[in-house]
Amino acid sequence: MTAPATRPTRVRHIVLWLTVALYLITYMDRVVISAAIPSIQKEYGFTDITVGWILAAFQISYTIFNIPSGWFGDKIGARKALTMIVAWWSAFTALTAMTFSATSMIVCRFLFGAGEAGAFPIATRSLSNWLLPSERGWAQGVTHAGSRLGGAVTPVIVAAIIAALGWRAPFLIFAGFGVAWGVVWFFYYRDRPEEHDSTNSAERELIRSSLNRRTRKDQRVPWSQILTNPQMWLLALMYACYGYSINIYLSWFPKYLVDTHHLTLAKMGLYASLPLMAGVGGDILGGWISDHLVTRIGLTWARRLVAIVGFIGAGTFILLAINIPDPELGIPVFALAVFFLELTVGVSWAVALDIGDEFAGSVSAVMNTTGSVGQTFSAAGTGYLVTAYGWNAAFSVLGLLGFLAAILFIRIDASKRVYDAEPAEA
Repeated sequence: MTAPATRPTRVRHIVLWLTVALYLITYMDRVVISAAIPSIQKEYGFTDITVGWILAAFQISYTIFNIPSGWFGDKIGARKALTMIVAWWSAFTALTAMTFSATSMIVCRFLFGAGEAGAFPIATRSLSNWLLPSERGWAQGVTHAGSRLGGAVTPVIVAAIIAALGWRAPFLIFAGFGVAWGVVWFFYYRDRPEEHDSTNSAERELIRSSLNRRTRKDQRVPWSQILTNPQMWLLALMYACYGYSINIYLSWFPKYLVDTHHLTLAKMGLYASLPLMAGVGGDILGGWISDHLVTRIGLTWARRLVAIVGFIGAGTFILLAINIPDPELGIPVFALAVFFLELTVGVSWAVALDIGDEFAGSVSAVMNTTGSVGQTFSAAGTGYLVTAYGWNAAFSVLGLLGFLAAILFIRIDASKRVYDAEPAEA
């Protein structure tokens, strides 16, 4: 009789859920300032334009350090790199509570962004050696659902903490979450499955055979190929449209609710969380549908179709939402806009894995950099747009960018790598 095959262990799934927790913490630390802005403005008297530059300081450094951080993760490995950058940004999350002026807050948020810049590229790199190609869309959807969940629950939590302890307390409390995660990650994660004591031979072989990589003679990041590949820039420009759009909901939406609908702090926290909570569903569903379609219509159209539908839906519903004066009716339409926008996220990051493969950290860093450029313009520019033209003009930009991103995704082909995989020498 033949002995039964050993069932593969599922260490890769534990790695995935640790990454989900990282994304959750990343956005909790990022969004806490947005929920605290009304209280900060009340204490310091900052104008909307000043607030825009405080928010933009994070985005500027996030943009500058994205590609260096992705390279850093590819160079030293995700285990060490993520541990280091999470410790860095957790320190500056706590230090935000000690700022005393617009300048000190801008400096602190800039240094905070320098740490967070590496989170998504290096985390994507950490998954590239562990997850099967058939799991990538769903995995990227779940990880980004973690980020949206963090963004959704944070306004409610922060509003409650501020009411009890003041606006500085949430920054100190949230910093502790990052420190705790970094300790767990360093002691559990390994850069390759074969280095992890808890993986068995069946799981290692499953991962190895599914990745089916050809070893390059030169293991340096092929920057010249990546940066001159049209697929890379189509993906990057599309993600800039996404970045501008999502940042409105993350950074400015709480203030929009207070300014336009004159909500109380508690009600603002609840209403600000609802669109992002809808985004959690979009994140999970988009990646799952894309992976489900791969075997039916092929990789390229499985990624493409979901993203196109998502961007068109996001652009359509935001234009409807801004013309509904009653917040009780308008917030559900805003939620639909975010739901459709988030359908695209798992797909976008799955494409970065598809076309980047063993250099996914660097490829996703380029994509995330342009996304951050979009977020920078959104953070700083919205203050000027609102001051000059009002909130409807600021939100109308999102509709146009949704339609543009859908057009760009028509040309993105997830089956084409952005570098040449050279066969190993005999």
